[in-house]
Amino acid sequence: MDQNESLTLTAEAELMQDQAIADSNEKMEENQPLTAEDERHKDKSMSDSDDSDSEDEAQQNLLLESLQTELAANPSNYDAHLQYITLLRRTGDVDKLIRAREAMSEIFPLSPAMWHQWIKDELSLSTASRPETFSRILKLYQRGVFDYLSISLWCDYINFVQEFDPMVRQCTPAGISKTRDMFESALTAAGLHVAEGSKIWEAYRQYEQAILLTTDDTDAQAKEKQVQRIRSLFHRQLSVPLADMSSTLAAYKAWEAEQRNIEDVETIDLVDIYPHVASSYQKALEMYNVRFHHEEQILSLNVSDSEKLQHYMNYLKFEQSYGMPARIQVLYERAITDFPISPDLWLDYTRYLDNTLKVGNIVSNVYCRATKNCPWVGELWIRYMLSLERGHTSEKDLSEIFEKSVQCTFSTIDEYLDLFLTRVDGLRRRMTSSSEEDLEYKIIRETFQRASDCLSPHLKNTEGLLHLYMYWARLETKLGKDVTAARGVWENCLKICGSMLESWTGYIAMEVELGHINEARSIYKRCYSKRLSGTGSEDICHSWLRFEREFGTLEDFDLAFLKVTPRLEELQLFRIHQESKSAEESEKNLKRNAREKRKLGSDITEEPTPSKRLRDIGNTKKAPEENKYHQQNTSQVSKLEGVNWRNNKTDDNPSGQQFNHEKNRAYSDKCTAFISNLHPTANYEHIRNLFSDVGGIVAIRILHDKFTGKSRGLAYVDFLDDEHLAAALAKNKQKLIGKKLSIARSDPKRGGRESSNPKTLTEHAHASNHSGKKGSEEIDDAYKGDVKDAKFSSRKPENDNIQLRGKNIFAVPRNVRPLGFTANKPKAEEGDEKPKSNEEFRKMFIR
Repeated sequence: MDQNESLTLTAEAELMQDQAIADSNEKMEENQPLTAEDERHKDKSMSDSDDSDSEDEAQQNLLLESLQTELAANPSNYDAHLQYITLLRRTGDVDKLIRAREAMSEIFPLSPAMWHQWIKDELSLSTASRPETFSRILKLYQRGVFDYLSISLWCDYINFVQEFDPMVRQCTPAGISKTRDMFESALTAAGLHVAEGSKIWEAYRQYEQAILLTTDDTDAQAKEKQVQRIRSLFHRQLSVPLADMSSTLAAYKAWEAEQRNIEDVETIDLVDIYPHVASSYQKALEMYNVRFHHEEQILSLNVSDSEKLQHYMNYLKFEQSYGMPARIQVLYERAITDFPISPDLWLDYTRYLDNTLKVGNIVSNVYCRATKNCPWVGELWIRYMLSLERGHTSEKDLSEIFEKSVQCTFSTIDEYLDLFLTRVDGLRRRMTSSSEEDLEYKIIRETFQRASDCLSPHLKNTEGLLHLYMYWARLETKLGKDVTAARGVWENCLKICGSMLESWTGYIAMEVELGHINEARSIYKRCYSKRLSGTGSEDICHSWLRFEREFGTLEDFDLAFLKVTPRLEELQLFRIHQESKSAEESEKNLKRNAREKRKLGSDITEEPTPSKRLRDIGNTKKAPEENKYHQQNTSQVSKLEGVNWRNNKTDDNPSGQQFNHEKNRAYSDKCTAFISNLHPTANYEHIRNLFSDVGGIVAIRILHDKFTGKSRGLAYVDFLDDEHLAAALAKNKQKLIGKKLSIARSDPKRGGRESSNPKTLTEHAHASNHSGKKGSEEIDDAYKGDVKDAKFSSRKPENDNIQLRGKNIFAVPRNVRPLGFTANKPKAEEGDEKPKSNEEFRKMFIR
């Protein structure tokens, strides 16, 4: 059965039993004879109640056993504590109930309602006037007002003392002094509570007025002293911004009228009697008025918890702007009473106290309650220990708090590391101070060892754990005076953080600082060949060389150089291999992206088909259209010039990736140089540097294989004008990256080549985009073979013709005349053939 269901059944059974007994008792009190039916109902109800009691008792016992098991395994289960205490109250097991409440109060602060219930149960067990009972309940009240700020608990506490304390009840001088001290403590804790603080002030005044009534009338001096004490209380209360201040002022006027024998209270004017009181009251009233809006917000019942917490935070910011620590502290206490498990609220509260009060029991008490309410926040425990250290708390108390902290469950492992480091910091500071000479270093060593055992499995190869070991080794040499122990610490560190460069350099730095050069050199010999994270392997090799320059002999330096040189070469080759692998991966990704883009389509401008251009070119009547077409191509090239110029500066990739908008563009090659026999690794920057003294470069296009993406050793360079092109052609036969270049003019419009081969205007674009289309395939077939065998003659200035010599003509530039062999026409002498006109070409086609 569910736990809540069992509690409900128990309550219903008790209610039925009580109702049956009450009915029978009512008839017995009225002296009415019970009828047979009443007897049967009574017997049946008694038997039913006995059966239900036995069943409920069995269920309660099972539930109590399960809760005991749960609390034994997990003492931090708050809900289990509450359920266990509730069941024990029903069963009436007083001893277990007391132990259960004590166990819960050791771990968690109890709410004011729980303290009220506990004290009520204690009062019901025995007479409060008995000394042992009074002392026990008095301690419960003191513990209750310590946990949270509660006006009702303070009032009950004061009333209990006034009623059951013999000295206070008899108004002895000691009893009066004790009561006044208790009231002053209550005012310090809650007298500035804007909403309910006036209750304590009124109780204090009532007590002092009762003392005035018991004062002997013949003792005028004592009576006047008591009157001044009451008047002072009125003045103090009127200077504090509290709710219902007008009622307090009216009560004060009535009291003053009584003391001065004035019948008309309205005639009393504070300005005339006590001007400073009137000024203080007016100031307090203004302060209350500006706080009234905030008080309404935090006391409203129609807001959510998150909104209410935000109202508290706004109220706190407002109070902090006034800078009154006592008022701010009371408001913080009110906030944590409503939100006891808000970590941000506790952190903000303790931070304010640390900055304002610095030291004192008040700060440590707040930290004690904060860690009880939010034990899972590591920062609270750390600041708690620092607060205790500022207050010069004993080592015993600090050790207890530290042991409690490490038993808590935190969200991150770094919080445990900070706790251990904070503990070590405090031990080191006290050990080095003159006041703690009896503190032994072994406590620090034990703390470090505990930290290492707990954190090493979770912080392997991390800076946090490395810092812990470095700190430990340094204290072993400075405070422990044990170099062997420090080396043991570093050796353990290398087992866990051996892949970190800092672990080796830290170990070496310690040996160097101690003057142990040979030991440091032996560490270098151990680690220079290890694989360290990042660039650590290279760094440790260079560090060894610097070390030998500063501390070693020439033989030591030569030995180190002999050791690290092959290691550095090996690492360099490994880096190059990794970089090339990453470059290949990136190149594959780029190609994959390009294929995907082609599948999705592109914004390529459609151009006339070759057959249509052929008909247009062959028709002499369409010459203006032909010129217009060439002008359009020229304008297209000029539009690309800026793009090519910008892209060439950064495109050093031999795969020669082109932008999408350059695909299928036409190049007229009016001022273009054709370069062959390029080195495969030559890129755009190399070609640009080759013609840097020439200038006038518009665009550079390197041809690449469409399958492998590697350079084919061919390139086109567009220039601004013929002057720059002529200067570039003069660099023919120059070497670039060890290979002699062949540089010639490329001009497809010369002679009849334009009309017979309309493909020339677009073959550059097809060759550069590697799209695998027909135009690209024609270019690949035309340029197969090795370009080294292509030899060109120098340019003739009279006709701008390039004469071809030799048999290997597969890499002929497009400005070279086609051979023009025909079956019925003998071969003309070299140099005798003239370029054919468009009319001659047309006649050939018509024929």
